[in-house]
Amino acid sequence: MKPILLGILCTALIVSLSACSDDADPQFRVMNERADKVNVQIQTSGGNTINLNEVQAGQGTAYQSALEGTITATAVIQNEQVTPQVSFFAAKGSRSTIVVQAGTTPTLRVDR
Repeated sequence: MKPILLGILCTALIVSLSACSDDADPQFRVMNERADKVNVQIQTSGGNTINLNEVQAGQGTAYQSALEGTITATAVIQNEQVTPQVSFFAAKGSRSTIVVQAGTTPTLRVDR
């Protein structure tokens, strides 16, 4: 009786630990630190495009999910000629913030 109970408990423990694995798709969001609104186009390595439009000054978007792989973000900023771009690898279970930085020359940075 005890070996059967021990086997059931071990099986339950293994199943519960595997259910807690961090295999969720990577997530990202955009934060706009500039004084003007910004549109950001996200290109994933799977070929999908996600457009996050009219992110207001000082605001951020909700998290978006993508497949694991390389993500390229391109920002089009109101009243600016420069369109900054950044690429990064998004791993499963990760959360990243693409920051449109304030400053004379618009740049993007990725916070994890």
